[in-house]
Amino acid sequence: MATTFITGSSLIPAFSVRQALALIAVGSVLGAALVASLAPVGPRLGVPSVVAARAALGVRGAAGLALLLYLTNFAWIALNNVIAAAACAQALGPPGSEKAWAVGLGLAATSVVALGPRAVGLADRVAVPLMAGAGLFLVWRLLHVSGHALDAAGGGGMTLWVGLDVVVGYQVSWILMFADYSRYTPSARQGALAVFLGLALTSLWLMSTGALLSAALGSRDPAGLLAGAGLGPMEALVLALATLTTNFVNIYLSALAWKSVVTRTSDAASVWSIGLVGAALSLFSRDWLVRYADFMLLLGGVLVPVGGVLLARFFLTREPVDVASLYDEAGPHGGFAAAGMGAWALGAIAYHAAGRYGSTLPSLTVAVLSYAAFRAFGTRRSSRRCPPGPSSPGTSSRA
Repeated sequence: MATTFITGSSLIPAFSVRQALALIAVGSVLGAALVASLAPVGPRLGVPSVVAARAALGVRGAAGLALLLYLTNFAWIALNNVIAAAACAQALGPPGSEKAWAVGLGLAATSVVALGPRAVGLADRVAVPLMAGAGLFLVWRLLHVSGHALDAAGGGGMTLWVGLDVVVGYQVSWILMFADYSRYTPSARQGALAVFLGLALTSLWLMSTGALLSAALGSRDPAGLLAGAGLGPMEALVLALATLTTNFVNIYLSALAWKSVVTRTSDAASVWSIGLVGAALSLFSRDWLVRYADFMLLLGGVLVPVGGVLLARFFLTREPVDVASLYDEAGPHGGFAAAGMGAWALGAIAYHAAGRYGSTLPSLTVAVLSYAAFRAFGTRRSSRRCPPGPSSPGTSSRA
């Protein structure tokens, strides 16, 4: 993904390259571990992430989370279109064609997704090996263009903790799909390992590449970085393929989130409306790139505490989940779950209050502990108001 390069390059020149590489190493592993730790929920429950989240946030609370995913994916789609369009206009022309390329790439990705999973799979089989080869070529080119980049000093502007939050925020931006793919794996352990390695290794590889190229070439623009590395016209192809394949996922997840809220929406209407809005947003401004680090911190402030709440619900309390009740708005998960929503809010407050001193760990800790405290308090109140009586006959299937 082109945004992986940007995450690495966004740390330069605020930090020296050695500091940036250390932040990338720690943040990539920490963020990937958080997302991967939730992956076993997929095969355990067999439902999409936005449905599984109802166990912690309630049906309406999870609907709010789905709406958040829906809206933020517009930003991701537009950001990816802008990155690839700049490269295509620069390498292939004609002059001033950047907006046309952005719309064209947006329509192309939407068209493939609208054709269905088979079309997406065929496109990925072509695109992924080409992008992997380009990534290896970039590493080889780094040996020739980096020079003394490792010795470059940082210029300040961000504390080390904030830099770590930027990297973790990027990794955690995947957390709202924690069960969407792992639910198709037969082994919870293997699914979690695949998620961890997929996120951690690619981020270690490509964020580091972005930081080194940025220090060596004095640029943070992904098209400029790839051009300076000597990719030539291949840079446009690589970024176009990265945009298409990434937006396959973004459009699919947005459609899934929307259909979890408005169930009667057709697949075609969901896909095309999302793709067209994302393409239209890419026409307005390139501020997506300028304010990229701020965008990562904003996402982190929302998603890191959600991760803490989900971890506490599925692995700390370990209370079984009745899957059928997740679809029952009148059941125990209907409405808003006070414990989950309260812990989410407190975790978000902790993230922003910690600020320059590091937000990820305080936010996670507050979200986990407050959720556990709210649940314990609610259980005590319930037990006082409802004395034990004879058990009801019948059973329910539980996951």
